[in-house]
Amino acid sequence: MTTINAANAGTYAFDDQFKVNRLGYGVMQLTGPGTWGPYADPENGVKVIKKALEYGVNFFDTADSYGPWYADRYLAAGLKDAANRDKIFISDKVGQTRQGPNVWTPHGEPHYLRQQVEVSMMTLGLDHEDLVFLHRIDSHFSIAEQVGELKKMQDEGKIKHIGLSQVTVEQIKEAQKVAKIDAIENLYNVSDHRDDDVVDYAASQNMAFLPWFPLATGELAQPGSALSTMAQKYQVSPAQIALAWLLKRSDNILPIPGTSSIEHLQDNVAAANVELSTADFNGLSQLSNK
Repeated sequence: MTTINAANAGTYAFDDQFKVNRLGYGVMQLTGPGTWGPYADPENGVKVIKKALEYGVNFFDTADSYGPWYADRYLAAGLKDAANRDKIFISDKVGQTRQGPNVWTPHGEPHYLRQQVEVSMMTLGLDHEDLVFLHRIDSHFSIAEQVGELKKMQDEGKIKHIGLSQVTVEQIKEAQKVAKIDAIENLYNVSDHRDDDVVDYAASQNMAFLPWFPLATGELAQPGSALSTMAQKYQVSPAQIALAWLLKRSDNILPIPGTSSIEHLQDNVAAANVELSTADFNGLSQLSNK
């Protein structure tokens, strides 16, 4: 029986110190409805994170706005006694305010961004952030102002790597005038790869690409659908096919599927063992709503 381990997906090197397994875990689902308030079963949330570690996950994605901060608390608790804690990489995001369930309001005022990084470090129990994304570009402030504040914190040793979320190639290029950008996190999955140009540009610039909503398979996963049929062919779940497609799409892609279920976590990590043929990969690529 093939071992279930995120390492089977291959690795990605952020720098000489951090080489992570490409299949990570996003903590967004460890919150209340509408990504608001506490998760209904905090103990289970911590258990899921610990189980992810057992499955070889060493790359976790979070954001101050998940809860806000509730997901960070569960993540901190789950990683607290982890072996090789210094080998676990956390990507964080700042720049979104929350006023209630499903309400997300970008706020990129530099002092606010600094505050959020500082509070996140306290919440997560860190003396620095491995990777911080500007969660959304706020049109009220220039990219230079927003990314520039993160660059100042990088120069102070509080941030190792800087990323951008939900951006265009043009916006990435603008940010690169201010700081070295090491990662991009955009909406991207087998049924929606309108940001193919962003994935390719990120790869050309040696940037990691984190696809959020990586399992938005929608109608493609329904019985009789192309994805479902492909899953039957490989004798795996539709989710595993969707993740396998992402892993094959480009070596810089780091999927971060989230779940509050250990069973689903196991299923997701098992996607690291699925190797799509080139023909099947190309066939699935034609299903996008791009």
